[in-house]
Amino acid sequence: MKLVSVVLLLAPLLTSCQQLVLPLDCSDIYNNDNSRPSGVYTIYPIGATSAVQVYCDMDSEGGRWTVFQRRMDGTVNFYRGWDQYKTGFGIAAGEYWLGLESLYHLTERRRYELLVDMEDFEGNKVFARYSSFSIDSESSGYTLHISGFTDRGAGDALSYHNITYRHNGQKFTTFDKDQDTSRVNCARLYLGAFWYGSCYYANPNGVYRWGADSTISGVGVQWNSWKGRNYSLKTISMKIRPVL
Repeated sequence: MKLVSVVLLLAPLLTSCQQLVLPLDCSDIYNNDNSRPSGVYTIYPIGATSAVQVYCDMDSEGGRWTVFQRRMDGTVNFYRGWDQYKTGFGIAAGEYWLGLESLYHLTERRRYELLVDMEDFEGNKVFARYSSFSIDSESSGYTLHISGFTDRGAGDALSYHNITYRHNGQKFTTFDKDQDTSRVNCARLYLGAFWYGSCYYANPNGVYRWGADSTISGVGVQWNSWKGRNYSLKTISMKIRPVL
């Protein structure tokens, strides 16, 4: 009888302790309940005071993906400065950028892989996958590190062999913080923000346009290894999950 009483007294405490376990990413949410559908959830990349909403992809390639970048309809302006790319902008139910600082803390705490999925205006869908993805701290320019490319039809636009356009190993550049290797600011030149070299083979944060258009070359939402330099994609999303 005494044992039963002790258990009853401890039950609320145990329940409250369980509630304090905050999900770091969408993988934690999935692992807690694998029946959760794709949608908007709250994660905590830097601890209890860092609540941020993200879109969790629970379907693609086995699910558990935390989306950190998504373009789908052109409703959000992605031509923004350093502070906004650092902290994030947009809404998780639509177009958004999670934020470089949150992304850094996630990849510092766990080993992640990267999936980039995209669609053109003709309904064709492809993927690019990388077995390792991380970025450095702000003091190191949020430098990108990727490896282990697997083609799902999109081609490799991030670790492309031409050193001029390679994004791997590059710092992040915005129109007000030039950290690329070009003599000009690539973000200003191509109306985006990204891990530019001199300048790019992928420009997922460019201007949202509609398909093939060469009137203003290179400023669209682009993944050159799939659709070339003058085709702006209908959708693209970049997402990460822990490596098991």
